[in-house]
Amino acid sequence: MQRTVVLLKPDALQRGLVGEIIHRFERKGLKLVGLKMLKVSETLLEEHYAHHKDKPFFKSLKKFMSSSPIVCMLWEGLDAVKVARRIAGATSGREAELGSIRGDFSMSTSANIIHVSDSIDAAKEEEDRFFDRDEIFDWERVVAPYLYGEDEK
Repeated sequence: MQRTVVLLKPDALQRGLVGEIIHRFERKGLKLVGLKMLKVSETLLEEHYAHHKDKPFFKSLKKFMSSSPIVCMLWEGLDAVKVARRIAGATSGREAELGSIRGDFSMSTSANIIHVSDSIDAAKEEEDRFFDRDEIFDWERVVAPYLYGEDEK
């Protein structure tokens, strides 16, 4: 099974959307294998957003992301990276599809509620960045036989 990292940004926490967002991932059939709240450090932000370091919004992005704790989640399932990205919607809340998290709850490109890994390689890097091994749980989901066809396992 594939894993992907989902981060709920300060705006999700401040607006009371955490439960609704978790519910959407659970309802889709992804399995939650890691969950924690974290006050992100300057070092962690600079590592995670290194690809934005030369952009004019980098300083405000770091300020926003450190304005309150974030919620870090690790989800597991077939094609988890692709599925999570569809649940999250397009990066810009104004352009995201209605029914997606950003499409339903965001009007912004930066205060856009959620971060999701953008590739399998990024998901692995982010899993190592945000979770220690003892924070990841391998557990049997009793509804698993009802989520995938026999030929998909």
